[in-house]
Amino acid sequence: MKKEVSLWQIFGVFAKIGAFTIGGGYAMIPLIQAEMSKRNWISDDELPDIVALSQSAPGVMAVNISIFAGHKLRGFKGSVAATLGSILPSFLIILAIAMFFTAFKDNPWVERAFKGIRPVVISLIAVPMVNMARKSCKTWWAWGLAVGSLVLVALLNVSPIYIIICVLVMGFSVTYFRQKRDSSLRSE
Repeated sequence: MKKEVSLWQIFGVFAKIGAFTIGGGYAMIPLIQAEMSKRNWISDDELPDIVALSQSAPGVMAVNISIFAGHKLRGFKGSVAATLGSILPSFLIILAIAMFFTAFKDNPWVERAFKGIRPVVISLIAVPMVNMARKSCKTWWAWGLAVGSLVLVALLNVSPIYIIICVLVMGFSVTYFRQKRDSSLRSE
């Protein structure tokens, strides 16, 4: 049986993740994956499910991931500890920036630093997405759906809502017709 994780441990880990994440929820994923698997708190197979739930729930993805991961570890109290841990460093940093940034906002060094951070954020988002695709897409048609969805959203500006609805209809249809076929084969 696994040893129960303390609320302070959950808070500490998510505070570390919240303090060193630039770019929001997607940029948190590799840090969460590394911290959770290092401690054997959440398996690599469970993380895509948590990310999917976080994306489908309303609200900020970083907070949603914290809520679901904390709940997995310690229920409601774990959700609260993880959420406070992930938002408190960002809140304090933004508060400090708001207090002092107006004096530096037009500084060319500060502007260049923020422009330099952008490509790093993109890679922090892309790497976990590729890793999750490798683990989740085990058949050719799963890869086709993933690549097709990417093309539709990124290049053709199709709303992800329409893609999700279409895939749900396709999934229900395939399941319905398979069950109908299997029941007719059994009755023969």
